[in-house]
Amino acid sequence: MKIAAHTLGCKLNYAETSDLLRQLGEEGNTIVEWGSVADLYIVNTCTVTAVAEKKCRNAIRQAHRLNPNAQIVVMGCFAQVATEEISKMPGVTQVLGNDSKRLLSYSGEDRTRIFFKIQDGCDYFCTYCAIPYARGRSRSATIEETLCAARRIADSGAKEVVLTGVNTGTFGQHQGESFLNLLEGLDQLEGILRYRISSIEPNLLTDDIIDFVAHSRAFLPHFHIPLQAGSDHVLQLMHRRYDTALYRSKLERIKAVMPDACIAADVMAGFNGENEEEFRKVLSFIDSLPISYLHVFTYSDRPGTAALKLGEKIPIPVRHEHTARLLELSEKKHQEFIDSQLGKTRPVLWESTPHSNNQTIKQSSNHQLIQGWTDNYIRVARPYDPSLANTIEPITLSTSNIVKESL
Repeated sequence: MKIAAHTLGCKLNYAETSDLLRQLGEEGNTIVEWGSVADLYIVNTCTVTAVAEKKCRNAIRQAHRLNPNAQIVVMGCFAQVATEEISKMPGVTQVLGNDSKRLLSYSGEDRTRIFFKIQDGCDYFCTYCAIPYARGRSRSATIEETLCAARRIADSGAKEVVLTGVNTGTFGQHQGESFLNLLEGLDQLEGILRYRISSIEPNLLTDDIIDFVAHSRAFLPHFHIPLQAGSDHVLQLMHRRYDTALYRSKLERIKAVMPDACIAADVMAGFNGENEEEFRKVLSFIDSLPISYLHVFTYSDRPGTAALKLGEKIPIPVRHEHTARLLELSEKKHQEFIDSQLGKTRPVLWESTPHSNNQTIKQSSNHQLIQGWTDNYIRVARPYDPSLANTIEPITLSTSNIVKESL
C-alpha cells in the first residue's frame, strides 16, 4: 500500500507517527509524502486547543479529497476524546485512541536527531487540560527496557536524542525507579553523543537533576520548563504544583551551574483570572527571568475540564492581545540570549538536509547551506558540505552564522 501520514501537536506525537511508519515500511508498504495520493492516510491528532482540533478535522477532510476511496485512520488525543464525532466524518475507516500506541517509540526519518518517547500519560489533571483524559494516567517502561530501545537508536547512527513524554519527570515513579536514574543510565550508553530533555515540570526538576546535567557526558544545557502563568493567583486556578518563587529558584539554579544554558518556557495566555492587573504581573515576572524564549498558547475551553466552572472569564479578543504581547516579549528575550552568546564557541551538530540560503545569514546566495544546532539550542548555518552531516564541530557564534528564527 501507499501510506501517507500527517501529525499534529507535540514532539511525542511525531515520535509515535514516525515509529509507526517505520514499522509499516518494514512490512513492505511505500511511505509517501502527505498531500500525495495514497491508499491509506493516517492522521495523528491533538486536542490541546480548539485550534488544534480544527486542524485535525481539516487534515481528515484533505485526505478524503485526495483519494475518496482511501482508508483513513485517525489516532491520538482528539481521536480518544471525540471518537464518535470523528467516526462519522466521510472517509474515516478506523479511529484509534492512545491505548493503541506503543509505550516506547522513536522517530527515525532523520539520522541526525531522534525523538524518543520514554513516558506517556499524566496524573496531574490541571484544570485547563484534557490530556489526562486523552492519554490516561502516567506510565513508563522500566529503565532496562528503555535502555534497550536506546541502544537500538545508537545502532542507527543518530548522534542526538530528544527525550519526550507527556510528563517526563514522572518516569519510573510507578515501579520504584526515577527519572534521574534513567538519565544516569542513558549517559553511560556509547554511540549517542547528545541528549536533550524536551520538557520537565518545575516541581520535578530537582537540584540533583540540574547538577547531573551540568556535569554529565552527553546531556545538553537546554531546558524546557513549563510555566503556564507568571501569576500565583492564576497558577492556583490552574492547579499547578508550584508557585512563581519555586519556578524562579529552578532557573537561578540552572544558570548558577550552566551560565550559557538555554531555557524555554510554555506560557498560556488568557486563562481564567488573567485580567489586566494579573497580566502585568505575568509580563513583569517573565521579563525578570533568565528565559531564552517562550512557547505561547492562547487558552481555549476544553470540554470536561474543571476550568469551565472557575475564575473570571477573559474575553477572547483580550486573550489574543495577551498572546501577542507575550510573543513580543519572547522575541526580546530570545534576542537577548543570542546577543549573550556572540563570540562564544559552541559545539554544533550539523544536519543532513541542505537548506536554501536564508536572508538572515550573511552568505552568498549562490549556494545552499548546511544548518545545525549548538548544544544550547542556537541554530547556525554555513556553506553546504555533505561531509559535515551528522558530525559535531566547534563554531564561534557571530551575526554571520546565526539563523534568526521564531521559536
